[in-house]
Amino acid sequence: MLWLFRFAIFALILYLLYKAIKFIIDPKRKLELAHEKKEYYFFDDLNNVRKNFLITYKGVMFEGEKYLGTTENAFDVVSIFVWPRNASKLQGLTYDDFMFLEDEISGAYENAKIDWKSPIKEFLEKKHTE
Repeated sequence: MLWLFRFAIFALILYLLYKAIKFIIDPKRKLELAHEKKEYYFFDDLNNVRKNFLITYKGVMFEGEKYLGTTENAFDVVSIFVWPRNASKLQGLTYDDFMFLEDEISGAYENAKIDWKSPIKEFLEKKHTE
């Protein structure tokens, strides 16, 4: 009977260690932590085209929607629409910040054309004409 009790405690300890490690390495938790610290973090499932990606940068959360299409020799993500989850937090971001984000997205999806939704789209168009 004592060995059964010891086995149950050992199994419980292993289960708690497993849960703790899983919690620590969870990418969603890393995204939330980076968002709180106003750092950059790119959260995406590169193998799932239908799942949107999230980027946090300088305290602003961006969401990107991927669209599959054809390239010269394969099916790939060819179009991406990006928008802020809360446009009121865009205050203080510069043109260079959006170019940094475009470069990071292009690094993951080199065949994709990146389009920003309003109000970022108008801001970038205005900067291109200056």
